[in-house]
Amino acid sequence: MSLTYEPDAGLAPLEFTITRNLAAKSAAEREQLLVDPAFGTTFTDHMIDICWSVRGGWHRPRVQPYGPLSLDPAAAVLHYGQEIFEGIKAYRHADGSVWTFRPDQNGRRLQRSARRLALPELPVEYFIESLKALIAVDGAWVPSGADQSLYLRPFMFAKEAFLGVRPANKVGYYVIASPVGAYFKGGAKPVSIWLSEDYARAGKGGTGAAKTGGNYAASLLPQAEAYEQGCDQVVFLDQDRNVEELGGMNVVFVYKDGTIVTPQSDSILEGITRDSILQLAADRGHKIEGRAVSIDEWRSGVASGEIVEVFACGTAAVVAPIGVLKGRDFVDEQPLGPLAQSLRDELTDIQYGRREDTHGWLVRLDEPAGDAGSAA
Repeated sequence: MSLTYEPDAGLAPLEFTITRNLAAKSAAEREQLLVDPAFGTTFTDHMIDICWSVRGGWHRPRVQPYGPLSLDPAAAVLHYGQEIFEGIKAYRHADGSVWTFRPDQNGRRLQRSARRLALPELPVEYFIESLKALIAVDGAWVPSGADQSLYLRPFMFAKEAFLGVRPANKVGYYVIASPVGAYFKGGAKPVSIWLSEDYARAGKGGTGAAKTGGNYAASLLPQAEAYEQGCDQVVFLDQDRNVEELGGMNVVFVYKDGTIVTPQSDSILEGITRDSILQLAADRGHKIEGRAVSIDEWRSGVASGEIVEVFACGTAAVVAPIGVLKGRDFVDEQPLGPLAQSLRDELTDIQYGRREDTHGWLVRLDEPAGDAGSAA
């Protein structure tokens, strides 16, 4: 059977072939798993699989049972790291409908990542329709508990079997999904940050602005160092000792005059949560600046009272206040203020449909009752 979508911009419609998972969880099993889901440990019954080749373009879109992938040992991704991914959530609103947040921005960021890693650029319309196609089959996996959501992980990698340094001629695009609970139980809690001075996340002209696995692999050793120092996260500096980002979150500084500053360079991943938080702050009248922020400015600003709040933001945690910055020879307590929690509340209220979406950020993923095609 198939489920057909007709994207905009004159693209050919995608027709997803659906193969049902005969070993799918029962409703009772699924409900038990949704009681208190842990991040990235439980997965839904199905996944998206779309092929790309130089000769055929994007083709053979499928919804198929979740399961292992078969790869040739010479698959290019295993040898040359041609891989990118995204992270986005689906939210169940009070009326039972399922929505996602700014998927066009995730789709565009996936395109930018693809461009940097010499991978094909998936049209944004196809990106959004792949999310809809998965929800059409696995929508029951979207939890309804407080601060719960379905984390969607689109990813793409080079699967052509060859040994040679060139862009692959065959690529696979997939989407898997995992129900998740609140990142912080009982509300956002201050996190402690370890200043990494021996390791860099990315360099000028590198892949820092792309969401690719290699960046995260490079952060694992310094992240382990942070744990050894009793810290939750690690923060990286560039070659000029300017603040970059955490291992998986962006950093935001709040100054006493109300100005909000976020580090900006071509080696920082453009955060969609960060962009949304900054827009909400601008709506309130805050001045927003994107510029270089040195570690010395951070430390001296906190010491003098010029910086009144520091927080991190990202898809998983949304917003996390930073309570401690720790280095080799210092431990700086960070000022905690109300803005981080207030902005987090506003953003999550929009995502869960509890507050009006004045920016048009929400996109419905499930079909309204009476409009859905049969996929049984």
